[in-house]
Amino acid sequence: MSQVYLLIGGNLGDRFQLLKQVKELICNVFGGLKKESSIYESEPWGFEADQNFLNQVVVVSTELEPINVLDKCQQIENDLGRIRSNSGYASRTMDVDILFIDDKIIETERLIVPHEHLHKRKFTLLPLNELSTDFIHPKLNKTFIELLKECSDQSNVKKL
Repeated sequence: MSQVYLLIGGNLGDRFQLLKQVKELICNVFGGLKKESSIYESEPWGFEADQNFLNQVVVVSTELEPINVLDKCQQIENDLGRIRSNSGYASRTMDVDILFIDDKIIETERLIVPHEHLHKRKFTLLPLNELSTDFIHPKLNKTFIELLKECSDQSNVKKL
């Protein structure tokens, strides 16, 4: 069984209800949550938007192959009304990002794990640090605490 760290969140619609719904769908697909962080509110990262994001990190166990995990996550996003834009970052009802699958390093056309931007984003590092202080990023060889200290992201992120 692989341990998969997922970042869930969005800034459109009823954000709290959508977080509840995405966790229900994740439980249906992966058989329950092993861990979940607090919910964090953060400013949009990489673009301007009227509404802040709500984000949370959850951990699941699965026997699925990594590409199948990606397919399931994208299906959950679609089920919750995610509309993909080819113009870069945009507001969305729900995003389900794969942060880690155990300590695997995967670099394919469709899937990059660990998530290539997680160490640059305070809204990702804060909930990760809450869940695991001793996990070592398999590419950067640093803990979440170390990555958080080095993170240059100055955006406002608050634990709710």
